[in-house]
Amino acid sequence: MSILIVGGDRLGNIPDNLKSLGFTEIEHLSGRKIGHIAGDLPHEIDVVLVFTDYVNHGLAAKIKKDARKKGVRTIFARRSWAYIAKAWKGFING
Repeated sequence: MSILIVGGDRLGNIPDNLKSLGFTEIEHLSGRKIGHIAGDLPHEIDVVLVFTDYVNHGLAAKIKKDARKKGVRTIFARRSWAYIAKAWKGFING
Protein backbone atom coordinates (compact mmCIF):
# COMPACT_ATOMS: atom_id res chain seq x y z
CA MET A 1 0.00 0.00 0.00
CA SER A 2 1.09 3.57 -0.56
CA ILE A 3 0.41 6.66 1.52
CA LEU A 4 0.89 10.37 0.98
CA ILE A 5 1.56 12.41 4.11
CA VAL A 6 0.70 16.11 3.87
CA GLY A 7 1.98 18.50 6.52
CA GLY A 8 4.82 18.70 8.98
CA ASP A 9 8.48 19.38 8.30
CA ARG A 10 9.86 16.36 10.12
CA LEU A 11 8.16 13.01 10.48
CA GLY A 12 10.30 11.38 13.17
CA ASN A 13 9.35 7.72 13.61
CA ILE A 14 5.98 8.03 11.82
CA PRO A 15 7.23 6.39 8.57
CA ASP A 16 8.53 3.39 10.54
CA ASN A 17 5.20 3.08 12.33
CA LEU A 18 3.33 3.31 9.03
CA LYS A 19 5.53 0.55 7.60
CA SER A 20 4.47 -1.65 10.50
CA LEU A 21 0.86 -1.10 9.35
CA GLY A 22 1.74 -2.42 5.89
CA PHE A 23 2.60 0.71 3.93
CA THR A 24 5.49 0.08 1.55
CA GLU A 25 5.57 3.42 -0.25
CA ILE A 26 5.51 6.63 1.78
CA GLU A 27 5.56 10.08 0.18
CA HIS A 28 5.66 13.37 2.06
CA LEU A 29 4.70 16.95 1.20
CA SER A 30 5.36 19.57 3.85
CA GLY A 31 2.45 21.67 2.59
CA ARG A 32 4.40 24.88 3.06
CA LYS A 33 5.00 25.69 -0.61
CA ILE A 34 2.38 27.39 -2.76
CA GLY A 35 2.95 24.73 -5.43
CA HIS A 36 1.64 22.05 -3.10
CA ILE A 37 -1.81 23.59 -3.36
CA ALA A 38 -1.65 23.83 -7.15
CA GLY A 39 -0.41 20.28 -7.77
CA ASP A 40 -2.45 17.13 -8.10
CA LEU A 41 -2.21 14.02 -5.98
CA PRO A 42 0.22 11.35 -7.18
CA HIS A 43 -1.47 8.67 -9.27
CA GLU A 44 -0.56 5.57 -7.29
CA ILE A 45 -1.70 6.58 -3.80
CA ASP A 46 -3.98 4.38 -1.68
CA VAL A 47 -4.38 6.67 1.36
CA VAL A 48 -3.74 10.34 2.12
CA LEU A 49 -2.81 11.34 5.68
CA VAL A 50 -3.24 15.05 6.42
CA PHE A 51 -1.68 16.56 9.54
CA THR A 52 -4.34 19.06 10.57
CA ASP A 53 -2.02 20.98 12.86
CA TYR A 54 0.44 21.73 10.01
CA VAL A 55 -1.66 22.63 6.96
CA ASN A 56 -3.94 25.54 6.24
CA HIS A 57 -7.63 25.17 5.56
CA GLY A 58 -7.26 25.80 1.82
CA LEU A 59 -4.76 22.99 1.35
CA ALA A 60 -6.80 20.58 3.48
CA ALA A 61 -9.92 21.32 1.44
CA LYS A 62 -8.06 20.87 -1.87
CA ILE A 63 -6.54 17.57 -0.76
CA LYS A 64 -9.97 16.34 0.36
CA LYS A 65 -11.56 17.36 -2.94
CA ASP A 66 -8.81 15.82 -5.08
CA ALA A 67 -8.84 12.61 -3.05
CA ARG A 68 -12.61 12.25 -3.48
CA LYS A 69 -12.27 12.71 -7.26
CA LYS A 70 -9.70 9.90 -7.41
CA GLY A 71 -11.51 7.66 -4.94
CA VAL A 72 -8.67 7.81 -2.43
CA ARG A 73 -9.56 7.67 1.25
CA THR A 74 -8.25 10.43 3.48
CA ILE A 75 -7.27 10.43 7.14
CA PHE A 76 -7.12 13.70 9.08
CA ALA A 77 -5.07 13.64 12.29
CA ARG A 78 -2.62 15.66 14.34
CA ARG A 79 1.09 14.91 13.92
CA SER A 80 1.34 12.53 16.82
CA TRP A 81 1.39 8.76 16.58
CA ALA A 82 -1.35 8.49 19.23
CA TYR A 83 -3.71 10.60 17.09
CA ILE A 84 -2.69 8.83 13.88
CA ALA A 85 -3.24 5.38 15.42
CA LYS A 86 -6.68 6.43 16.68
CA ALA A 87 -7.64 7.83 13.27
CA TRP A 88 -6.29 4.69 11.55
CA LYS A 89 -8.39 2.47 13.82
CA GLY A 90 -11.50 4.46 12.88
CA PHE A 91 -10.42 4.35 9.23
CA ILE A 92 -10.19 0.58 8.98
CA ASN A 93 -13.32 -0.01 11.08
CA GLY A 94 -15.49 2.50 9.29
